[in-house]
Amino acid sequence: MEVNQTSPPPTSPVPETDGEVSCRVEVTDVAIDAVTLLICFCGLVGNGAVLWLLGFRIRRNPITVYVLNLAVADFAFLLFLVTSSLLYIMENVSCSTLLSLKYMRSLFLFSLFSYNMGLYLLAAISIERCMSVLCPLWYRCRRPQHLSVTVCVLLWSLSITVIAAVTSLCLLYDHEHCRVALISMYVLNFLVFAPPMVISNVILFIKVLCGSKRRQPKRLYIVIFLTVLFFLILLVPLSIWNFLQQFSYTSVPSQVVFLLACINSSINPFIYFLVGSYQRHCSLVSLQVAFQRVFEETAVTTICS
Repeated sequence: MEVNQTSPPPTSPVPETDGEVSCRVEVTDVAIDAVTLLICFCGLVGNGAVLWLLGFRIRRNPITVYVLNLAVADFAFLLFLVTSSLLYIMENVSCSTLLSLKYMRSLFLFSLFSYNMGLYLLAAISIERCMSVLCPLWYRCRRPQHLSVTVCVLLWSLSITVIAAVTSLCLLYDHEHCRVALISMYVLNFLVFAPPMVISNVILFIKVLCGSKRRQPKRLYIVIFLTVLFFLILLVPLSIWNFLQQFSYTSVPSQVVFLLACINSSINPFIYFLVGSYQRHCSLVSLQVAFQRVFEETAVTTICS
């Protein structure tokens, strides 16, 4: 795996005429990393609030299980990205090498792991909500009680297995094996998980607009739609960038795609709050109340035989 596949290389030192060593500080790169760092801190606070409220303060339901797992993946990725951004800024200021090749490879693989988990979980959420609209009787009466937990365990296992396979092939074999492993992973993501996620959201969107307006948890559907939309806009470029890296096509700086990935992992808690707090009459609501409006589904009277 090459260095340019993982993270921007440190600024190269430039010797001066008096024998001292100086370096050229890339102001644009440092500025982008500083913005990334600020957004990551906000994202850590937001995802921490999601973990606290959905984990301990709000009644658990099938959707909150998925959202909790998504918050865990986003929190871990942001924490890792904060460390790398800090080290890169210190690298430029001190003109020293702080980011090792092993760490840059770890960042690359962890970004792929976060992308995979986000895609898998959003696909699961989208399919489940689509089934709740298309087959409401099955969803209320026949859906297995621990389906969400089981699916999350399987998705974590799949993501770990995929990244472990990619890591093994990239570290133990030549570049060609690594490229084949990465391309296979992208094919799995784009052909197996992405289409159901997009199709389910299109069906859900049309069904909610054209169907009965009674007993529809509109806020939750809006949250799912916006989360998937921002995922496609902000995180897919990272996957495309990584894919093009396998063919030595590097037209976009890595700082830009990692900044977009940082925004994607940080924006979900704010989506939950804004959608949950929106109402016709202007009034302030607490974070917990906003989350309850989004994730606590209204009870529907259904007779199950």
